[in-house]
Amino acid sequence: MMVAFFGVVIGVNLLMMRLAIQTLPGTEVDSAYAASLAYQKEITTAQAQSARKWKVDAHVKRSGQGGATLQVEARDHDGKPMSGLKFQGRFERPTDRRADLPVALAEVGIGIYRGSAETIAPGQWDLVLEGMASGQRMFLSRNRVLLN
Repeated sequence: MMVAFFGVVIGVNLLMMRLAIQTLPGTEVDSAYAASLAYQKEITTAQAQSARKWKVDAHVKRSGQGGATLQVEARDHDGKPMSGLKFQGRFERPTDRRADLPVALAEVGIGIYRGSAETIAPGQWDLVLEGMASGQRMFLSRNRVLLN
């Protein structure tokens, strides 16, 4: 009976450990050391973005089938629409990286970029927008959004 008791306890512990490892949502960064080395570059990039004084507005509109449309309007420091940029959007779950959902944005008008996510669950998401020009990231923003 003692061997059976400890066998059950060890078996349950192994099962719980395996389930915990499989459902681990992950970490914010894979390597804290590599992230710390890139930190100064991120500060410089953020200062350059701030100096450009771009105004980038994003609007998320839910569709009836559980999807969402993301529209981004980009204007320069004078308020003129900016064309020719490549915007990428990403809905990130704050609690689980496996649920992250990229959204491809295409320019549909001068300074207006639009893309859709066919299926996105309701709840809190981090909307990450990246604007690229000439292969270089010119804009980055991260905002918490609530989708119903």
